Formats: sequence, C-alpha cells, structure tokens
Amino acid sequence: MENITLDRCCIHTITTKPWGLSEAVENYAAAGVKGISVWQNATEGTGPHRAGEIIRAAGLEIVSYVRGGFFPHTSSAGRAQAIDHNRKLLEEAAALGAPMIVLVCGASPDQSLEISRDQIREGIAAILPLAEKLGVKLAIEPLHPMYAADRSAINTMAQANDMAEYFKSPYVGVAVDVYHLWWDGDLEKEIARCGANGNLLAYHVCDWKVNTIDLLNDRGLMGEGCIDLKKIRGWVEATGFKGFCEVEIFSNIHWAKDQHLFLSEITEAFVRTV
Repeated sequence: MENITLDRCCIHTITTKPWGLSEAVENYAAAGVKGISVWQNATEGTGPHRAGEIIRAAGLEIVSYVRGGFFPHTSSAGRAQAIDHNRKLLEEAAALGAPMIVLVCGASPDQSLEISRDQIREGIAAILPLAEKLGVKLAIEPLHPMYAADRSAINTMAQANDMAEYFKSPYVGVAVDVYHLWWDGDLEKEIARCGANGNLLAYHVCDWKVNTIDLLNDRGLMGEGCIDLKKIRGWVEATGFKGFCEVEIFSNIHWAKDQHLFLSEITEAFVRTV
C-alpha cells in the first residue's frame, strides 16, 4: 500500500466548524488539501451555486454535499416532509456541483428498527428518480449502533450493502466512515462486497478515543484513538477505490482551538496515520 499524500485529502467543512466557507476554502487550498465536502450550513449566505464557484476558483474539488436522509417518521406527513427536504437538498447539491449527497438515513424511537428501515427504503426510492436526473449519487452512511434509536436504523456495512443492492442503481451506494464501522468483525468482508458491486462511493476518516467524553462531539484526530486506519484503507483500496479520504471530525475540543493550528495537525496526521 503506497504512502498517502494530501492529493487524496478531503476535509468536511464541519471539521473546522468555526470557519465560514470562504475562510475554510482559502486555508484548505493553502495547506495543500485538494478536496472539500460541503455541509449545508456552509452555503448559507452565499447559496450553493456561488459556493461552488468559490470552491472551484480556489482549485478544490467538491467531493460531497452533507447531509440528506432522516426518512423515518411515525406520521405520513413527517415522511412526506423528509422526502421533500431531500429533493431540495438534491437540487442544492446539483447547483453546488457535488457528485453525491451523504445520507444519514434516520430512525424513530417510537417504532421498530424494521419499520424505520422500510421507510428508509421507501424514502430513497422516492428521491432516486430526481437523483438520477440531476446526476447526484446517494451515499448511504451506516452509523454506529449507539445512534440506532434516533439517527439511523442502518448500523452495519451489511445493512448498508443490503439497502444499496436492493436498488440496483449506479446512483445508490455506500459511504464508509471508520468512526461508525471500525468495530465490525465483518468489515473487511463487507467492504469487499461493497466494492465488488460498484457501491463504494466514499471513505471518511477520524479516530475513536478510548475515553471519549461525548458520543457525538468528541471524535479524535487521526492517531488520537484506537482505529487501525491504514488497515481499513487497505481494505478500501483493495476494491479499486481511488477516491478521497475525507476527514470528518466533530469535536468540541478541536473546535475550541485555533483552527489554523488544528488544520496543520490534520494535514500532519493525515500523511502520518491515514
């Protein structure tokens, strides 16, 4: 496995949350980062079309738009509203120039996981024709089981693969995030399955801190935790995946520090550990 360089580095705007889009773009480009994944809040004020222009002018590649999904609801009105929202996000992704939208699929604690999964399937089916028309892929991101109650009923690579394979569409695939999946004993096998079916759309990196203090906003910088990042990247690349490794870190600790310092830590850690 070859050593990785910043040519493969993409950073999610949420990772440097205190920066606005223009500041993030300027600093990512200056640091030698080549890709950016844009969270919806980052386009507020400029709109997605202008945001795309700003990003491309700096020489960055737009990797994804984040995040759609959250399909399950106990009411039909709630499900319909979610579908309308995802259609709006697809229009925004197309205006931005993003090739895919990441789906955090959703769940409801007031119904079974099986019902939530059925509603996720129905939701993706409802928005898929627009995704195909706009040329924007849908990347199903399985989330760690700790989020099964209210964030996602898709919690393993196997479940994500099942969902993607159901649609048999080049516009539906899977986003692999190490934070959510590193623990899975079937991960190597399921990554291989995903790649063999042409469904591996994205790869996200950060780290799992052993003594985490917040299950949502205490992700580790790569190298701060216990995930074997090089091993998992090896599994991903064995499928033929040649895309970006996307740095996605939610961290109250890292957000509180000088973001220029944090960015330098990210790029150093990326080359050393990813």
